[in-house]
Amino acid sequence: MRLAKRVRPLEALKKTVWSVAVVAAVTGCSEKKAAPAAPPPREVEVVSLVPRELRDTGEYLGSLLSRQSVTLLPQVTGSVRRIHVHPGQRVEEGTPLVEVDAREETAALDSAQAQLGSSRVNLELARRILARTEALNQGGIASTEELESARAQVEAAEAAERSAAAQVAQRQVQLQLHGVRAPFAGTVGDVLVRVGDLVSASTPLTSIAQTDVLEVSVSVPSPRARSIKPDTALELLDAQGKVLLTSNVFFVAPQADPRTQLVEVKASFRNTLGLRLSELVRARVVYSVRDALQIPALAVVRQSGQPFALVVQEKEGKTVVERRPITLGVLGELSYVVEKGLEAGDRVAISSMQALRDGMPVQVKAAQHAEARPTPQSLANVPPANVR
Repeated sequence: MRLAKRVRPLEALKKTVWSVAVVAAVTGCSEKKAAPAAPPPREVEVVSLVPRELRDTGEYLGSLLSRQSVTLLPQVTGSVRRIHVHPGQRVEEGTPLVEVDAREETAALDSAQAQLGSSRVNLELARRILARTEALNQGGIASTEELESARAQVEAAEAAERSAAAQVAQRQVQLQLHGVRAPFAGTVGDVLVRVGDLVSASTPLTSIAQTDVLEVSVSVPSPRARSIKPDTALELLDAQGKVLLTSNVFFVAPQADPRTQLVEVKASFRNTLGLRLSELVRARVVYSVRDALQIPALAVVRQSGQPFALVVQEKEGKTVVERRPITLGVLGELSYVVEKGLEAGDRVAISSMQALRDGMPVQVKAAQHAEARPTPQSLANVPPANVR
């Protein structure tokens, strides 16, 4: 009886261990069957690369010049008697500007005109005497010597008349020099003299400039000037970079400045914005325009200085990511120029860049699966993206 009692607890323990093993096995099988499924492919936004217009430009500080501008000086010595204009006034060609005292010249002109009148009277008298002498000579009353003397008197009177007429013309020209007139239509600058001031041939009176058509002058580096042609576009910009006016280059200096090694470039335009002479403006020279493949800057990843693009493509019935090394050119506004590694039509990822791996399956977002809009990009003297 005692042996039987001792065996029964051992059998009970074995039964308990067996039950626990069965429960564990059942539990393990149930856990293995309940393992979660693989996550779905990551959604990414892509952009399809297409060639877009690329402008190679350079921005500089330009100065506005007038195509016609002159400082007016008097051609005679005297005191300023009258000023007909005020600074900033628009005048037409021939408009009187400043008058220098001309009373002395007026009196001299009156004297010359009186002398001319006397010479003409003497000439008329000499011609009448010659006509009577010729008639008397034909009748045998006047001698040949008298006839020749009458003809000489006529010639002398004609010479005196021409001399007096020349004196009148000279005095008239001299009198006109006392009045300074506008040589062309334009805007009057500052009037530098006042009524009563004594002026000479070296005294500046005022200036006049044409502002309807202006020139913009910029200085560009010599290497860049070699690519400028007569039809190269030049744009005037406002403070925000918006294009105000566009014109073409008409002048490229044949020599560079020996101190700065810059070359002067000019373009003319019609002043429809009320710009002023000597005003400094932002100017942009468009050196070239071409089509180039471009990739958004946010689609470029780098590893050890080497740029890569994550190209989304179909492979074995799946959409996967391929990490492809690329060679970049200059940086535009928001994108790089692609020199090597990509072709037109390639789709590159532009989202979840840090989470993507080479060969990783992805799902393209339908809303972003569209070609990039072909908008022009501008390059403004920036260095290449990767230096080898």
